[in-house]
Amino acid sequence: MKLNSKIRYGIRTMVEIATHHSVNGVFQKDIAERQGISLKYLDHIIHSLKTAMLIRNAKGKKSGYVLCCDPRNISLYNIYLAFEPVLCVVDCLSEGYQCDRSAHCSAQGIYGELNQLIVNFMKSITLQNLIDK
Repeated sequence: MKLNSKIRYGIRTMVEIATHHSVNGVFQKDIAERQGISLKYLDHIIHSLKTAMLIRNAKGKKSGYVLCCDPRNISLYNIYLAFEPVLCVVDCLSEGYQCDRSAHCSAQGIYGELNQLIVNFMKSITLQNLIDK
């Protein structure tokens, strides 16, 4: 499993918004500058985070961004799901995936257990944990 750049930048963006919060929110240009992310790429990150209802505009258009809830209630897994529909360490765990070896695969159960361990770990880490580090 590898966290792609959108997920990594999404995490960095969420930390920025949580740590630099204000009444007017955190402006996209400030996030881009502090994190070294292009504004164009950050547009995609912001869109995904808004669609996942993790952030919102502070005061409508032309305002900065704020978290939709307390950082203690946002897990690393929530952020991950803003960019990927599901976490699967191997394709055969994906819903609807047809594997002709699944009936004879002794490793599939182990893959499923590993997958669940990773999901549980990501759920146990909150945005607040990241801020506190």
